Amino acid sequence: MVGIRTADGRVLVPPTEYDPDTGEDVTDEFVEVGPAGTVTTWSWVPRPAREHPFDRPFAWALIRPDGADTALVHALDLGEFEPGAEPPKALTTGLRVRPKWRAERTGTIGDIECFRPEVTMINPQAQLEFRLRGGRAMHRFLEGISEGRITGHRCPECGDVIVPMKGLCSRDGVQTTEEVELPDTGTLTTFAVNNIPDPRAPDVPFVSGYVLLDGADVPMLTLVAGIPADQVRMGMRVKAAWRPREEWTASMNNIKWFEPIDEPDVPFEEIKDHL
Repeated sequence: MVGIRTADGRVLVPPTEYDPDTGEDVTDEFVEVGPAGTVTTWSWVPRPAREHPFDRPFAWALIRPDGADTALVHALDLGEFEPGAEPPKALTTGLRVRPKWRAERTGTIGDIECFRPEVTMINPQAQLEFRLRGGRAMHRFLEGISEGRITGHRCPECGDVIVPMKGLCSRDGVQTTEEVELPDTGTLTTFAVNNIPDPRAPDVPFVSGYVLLDGADVPMLTLVAGIPADQVRMGMRVKAAWRPREEWTASMNNIKWFEPIDEPDVPFEEIKDHL
């Protein structure tokens, strides 16, 4: 898109042979503008006629391309609407728009089929797959899981038992090597009710939460099931629900989730430091 510069420096779009304000000839300097621009005013067409560019509601708009001082009139497409529809809330003065070019060009203004609002958000259909190399500590942890054991590391400085073990204590910044085997029972410290489906969860809504295993000092994130979501509570005692032995691999999927057990809830005061 190009405009023409006037003697006083303004850029006119579409280009004209004279300055409409003064009647003077314009310069010979053509200036590239846009292609994006701003709506300066508009008129909604709720019931298009046969000669209109669309057979559905649209708007005529004065659009000032970036770098220009004047605006051009063109059709503005804001999507699909029923005949007679009211103008959408998105249609406002100041709306940022871009041209939609026709596949075949003729060298006329018709090469621009219409203008459309700039894209500010997309919802892509994407899938990401990745492999995790967890290092020696995670390898040892998953090795234990493959045998039906849950192991952690004890920090040589603070004495905390960290599970899953990572090979270091994030509090003290020291290496951890002492292994501690833990039971598969623990206490739910905090949780969230999820309403978005997850292939690992039994149904929706489902609960994900942090379970502090007995003997551990760092809670681990897991699913919680076997109880209605609205009955899950902090301090609830839970136990791992293991898959059948023949399905075990070196994966946390060996534990489907944690389920409540018939033990009294742990008081909040005893778990508040592990939230």
